[in-house]
Amino acid sequence: MNPADTSAATIIPLDNVDPALVEDLLDAAFGADRHGRTAYKVRGQTDWLPGLSFAALDAQEMLVGSIQCWPVALNDPDGRAHPMIMVGPVAVLPDHQGLGYGKALMSASMAGIDDRAPLPQVMIGDPEYYGRFWGFTSESTGGWDLPGPFERHRLLVRAANPAVLPKAGMLGPWLR
Repeated sequence: MNPADTSAATIIPLDNVDPALVEDLLDAAFGADRHGRTAYKVRGQTDWLPGLSFAALDAQEMLVGSIQCWPVALNDPDGRAHPMIMVGPVAVLPDHQGLGYGKALMSASMAGIDDRAPLPQVMIGDPEYYGRFWGFTSESTGGWDLPGPFERHRLLVRAANPAVLPKAGMLGPWLR
């Protein structure tokens, strides 16, 4: 298969993949030092959400991409936790990036959100890309903080009703 041919890609639940392979993929996509990034601090020690986390396999059934989603909360100044879903990382092997695997993984994950009671989805990412295809924006996140450095314009949210989002707070793991 030509690596540019993503038509033969298969999207499967991430929990069907050996965790060691996922870790190797994440290292290849983001580097072995990725654990110090702010997004890891936001997620804390929570487990990813199996129903919204997927893997992409190429025609040879090799793992070429993954997406994980996590339970997080925006803790407002009054101490209330507002549950959200943190999207990412969206990881694709470097030699397969730009071929549509990431878009297929994002689409699969976003399709799993229950429209009857959707939690807001939050991510750190490219506003032009994630806004254009899935409606993520930084318009409501200006008063939000993260437990580490971040570029404010890259803190994005997608919500069915943005009016209910808190104006300020600290994003962190959702400890139910």
